[in-house]
Amino acid sequence: MASARLKAGLVFSFICLLALPISSKADEPQFKIGTAILGDLKYQPGFQHFDYVNPTAPKGGEVKLSSSGTFDTFNPVLLKGNVADGTELIYDTLLKKADDEANSSYGLLAEGVSYPDDVSSATFRLRAEAKWADGTPVTPEDVIFSFEKFKELNPMGASYYGHVVNAEKTGDRDVTFHFNEKGNRELPSILGQLTILPKHWWEAAGPDGKPRDISRTTLEPVMGSGPYKIASVQPGSAIRYELRDDYWGKNLPVNLGQNNFAAINYVYFVDYDVAFEAFRGNTIDYWQDNSASHWVTGYDFPAAKDGRIKREELPNTLRSVGIMQALVPNMRRERFKDERVREALNYAYDFEELNRTLSFGQLTRVNSFFFGTKFASSGLPQGAELDVLNSVKDKVPADVFTTPYANPVGGDPQKIRDNFRKAISLFKDAGWVLKGNKMVNAQTGQPFTLELLLSNPSYERSVLPYIQNLKRIGIDASVRTVDPSQYINRIRSFDYDMMWNVWAETLNPGNEQAEFWGSASAARQGSRNYAGIADPGVDALIQKVILAKDVAEKEATAKALDRVLLAHHYVLPTFYGTTTRIAYWDKFEHLPDLPYYSIGFPDVWWSKSAAK
Repeated sequence: MASARLKAGLVFSFICLLALPISSKADEPQFKIGTAILGDLKYQPGFQHFDYVNPTAPKGGEVKLSSSGTFDTFNPVLLKGNVADGTELIYDTLLKKADDEANSSYGLLAEGVSYPDDVSSATFRLRAEAKWADGTPVTPEDVIFSFEKFKELNPMGASYYGHVVNAEKTGDRDVTFHFNEKGNRELPSILGQLTILPKHWWEAAGPDGKPRDISRTTLEPVMGSGPYKIASVQPGSAIRYELRDDYWGKNLPVNLGQNNFAAINYVYFVDYDVAFEAFRGNTIDYWQDNSASHWVTGYDFPAAKDGRIKREELPNTLRSVGIMQALVPNMRRERFKDERVREALNYAYDFEELNRTLSFGQLTRVNSFFFGTKFASSGLPQGAELDVLNSVKDKVPADVFTTPYANPVGGDPQKIRDNFRKAISLFKDAGWVLKGNKMVNAQTGQPFTLELLLSNPSYERSVLPYIQNLKRIGIDASVRTVDPSQYINRIRSFDYDMMWNVWAETLNPGNEQAEFWGSASAARQGSRNYAGIADPGVDALIQKVILAKDVAEKEATAKALDRVLLAHHYVLPTFYGTTTRIAYWDKFEHLPDLPYYSIGFPDVWWSKSAAK
């Protein structure tokens, strides 16, 4: 299950150019009901519900989900501790995204949003009926408190909201954010995804009589304004969320037909195989299978054969997401700073053999940081993309103009031998030589070592063939699998030689690119710049992506950025599938057509038992 930490606000961003006003007074801002990347919003003022929901879906029943590792906090602000899965069920955001539009959001806590043509600020008007679970109104003070705490206490928040100077109350229900740059049309939408916290609750005393401290982790059940509340907790192992009968927003158009389960349970497992056995034994209801080989071989048991467990492969989620899944060498380690070393490491990776022997040929090699989207570069740059690259020609590798990126191809003994020779040659050019079947530094004699850090034993079968290949070219390579808590701590402090990561890109790449690849994030612990990229050409292209004025410019600049990132060999691209594979016990229902860009589980599904 995905983490609740800044989930929507740091991975998926939504932006508006045109929307319909809900206010016509000449002396106040013209508020809009939502934000969209281009043209009009699909849904207009007065819409009843999203098209992909069943507005009469029955409420009731429950769903049991699995989570990996453990948890030790319900505080969604901090980038420390392990935030419990499902925490987002407790809170509302200012806007809520529509899952049948690529980049659109509509008012949730806010009834509208307004900003000037130069996008130098954004004002959100809260709904008068918005309430916390204790009946207290949601106020501009709550929004300001939430923004300030995320920016103060969360390094990712500090980066993501770096261009937001401050927030101020500008009306009884209005809060205005001021920006330090103009033309960044993504900022209003980023702020729309901000998790809003109850200021009065966090500043009050807890059950023990001591003041609560938002700067610390807590297992006290937190309060929010969202549809669910924390009903019970087994610290570190299980959480039960229950639907609130008194949820203030249950009948809003953005919520109708959603939040249908009376209870959502998360059970934590340290081991992947144990978790699947729990699913197989009907202790867990739903399973997303991320292993292509397991999807083919792992369902040979009665419940899967006789239809009590249903299985589906769905393209929905990946329609709006570009994927870079990769092995990531840490350039904060001296031996990975040389581009030739990083390129050599890719030549030791035999994707074709791995795909054949472990994944039944079901995977595709990733060849772009925006894999699967229109922003993926290919061939040689032309037109507007070439113009963008020429504007930073002195800051980017020369071969981006002459040589399309291509991963090495293996799959048979001759090709892999040729790839090994190329890898050894690149290492030699970088100052490393083979001596006695060991790759050593030509000057110091120091051996080249590499430890690949993993968080789950299930990943080992996919990387062990690569580790063996590295050993064949003299590298002292190993795998280190640690528990999730230790893994998170090591990743946040950049304590690894190489790690496995997946970056998800939306169809509107923007401010998050600075968090992924920007120089400012390279040295900031807790950032998602796992490779340690600090390059002026990349920085210049990131800024062009952020400030792109329309889709055509966004596409050209993103392709240029993609091409430069690939040319530097910052990561070793691995593979990804083109569908999401899900299996679930036959306890649920949904409309025949799921949201175009989402599986919608559990949001728009409902329980068969509740329908009886």
